Amino acid sequence: MINMQPDRPDEKARIEAVGGRVVYLNGPRVRGILAMSRALGDKYLKPEVICEPDITITVRTVDDECLILASDGMWDVISNETASDVARQCLEDGSPTSGRRAAGSGEAASSSAGAPAAAVGQESEPRCYRAAALLARLALGRESSDNISVVVIDLKGRG
Repeated sequence: MINMQPDRPDEKARIEAVGGRVVYLNGPRVRGILAMSRALGDKYLKPEVICEPDITITVRTVDDECLILASDGMWDVISNETASDVARQCLEDGSPTSGRRAAGSGEAASSSAGAPAAAVGQESEPRCYRAAALLARLALGRESSDNISVVVIDLKGRG
């Protein structure tokens, strides 16, 4: 995980170099307002908050299972290990969101209005969606006080 919080030493130095400061109010914040040092928008916090990405290149291996892209609303309350475990479990067998698959009793799974029901034995929604939704609900359950956005990408093609 690449953390773009304003108290990261290189980010704090960059902010201070342009005349800004990091104030600690419920955590580190640029000018005591924003908990991120890089973001889209927030024009009123320029030049301290920039939209320039911090780019790294990571070589993928055959062991890589998924990619989790999430806002600090999730990462502030869920560890990397927990997020990875939840996503991995959802992607491997559809758990831990039990009850989301179509029943094997010969009935089709229920679906949302306007969407066709899943065929017997088929999943009613993609595993990636379930993993992302579960991580977002977990962050809410842990009383995240920030906006929560989560995307899970299955690198093994399981759905």
